[in-house]
Amino acid sequence: MAKLYVVPTPVGNLEDITLRAIRVLRESDYIVAEDTRTSGNLLRHLEISKPMSSYHKFNEHGVVEQIVARLVGGQNVALISDAGTPAISDPGYLLVRHAIDAGIEVETLPGPTAFVPALVDSGLPCDRFVFEGFLPQKKGRQSRLQQLADEPRTLIFYESPHRVGKTLGQLAELFGGTRRAAVCREISKKFEEIVRGSLAELAERYADREPKGEIVLVVEGRGEEKAHRKERTPRTAASEREDD
Repeated sequence: MAKLYVVPTPVGNLEDITLRAIRVLRESDYIVAEDTRTSGNLLRHLEISKPMSSYHKFNEHGVVEQIVARLVGGQNVALISDAGTPAISDPGYLLVRHAIDAGIEVETLPGPTAFVPALVDSGLPCDRFVFEGFLPQKKGRQSRLQQLADEPRTLIFYESPHRVGKTLGQLAELFGGTRRAAVCREISKKFEEIVRGSLAELAERYADREPKGEIVLVVEGRGEEKAHRKERTPRTAASEREDD
């Protein structure tokens, strides 16, 4: 029985690809990539040459049945995106759903995704969190942020560099400027950077500064701020007593 493999690829550092991912790409009959040019560079680096076609948000409805036909015909197909895990803020869900409906087995490999290291690096609670991906650019954006203002869990967003300042300003206004947050840039790449602070501080920092690269925003949930202050108070008082 043919199988659809969902294969995560590095978000930056090419060393992050797993040995299993390399083996699956080598053994697959066909590779479906978000951008064949971007993925072609990775495959050449890995010395892998396979038939390949594109699968992205602009053509997925038109080509999904062709890919499923390959699977039904007995070809093992590997799905990859430009970076990270397919279907996580990237195309993939539609193909997985159609493959399952056609009785095809789907196997998703564990691997890179940008929001997990960003969450841990932020220093904010990791036990319970909400991944929002990209916010709506226009319609529904304000109402979505208002809905999230009372969310108690840590919030994670993807954002483009030219909208970071605007988004941080909106978050500070609707969530409160004192909430802790982190701007995580270029995860796993040469110029990786984590900037932590309050939403007000970060909004001011990026108001007229456009960072380069891929951005992950991690924001403290409602109520965590008070808990954080309570946790810090006893330690601060103890240190003051020691100083006296």
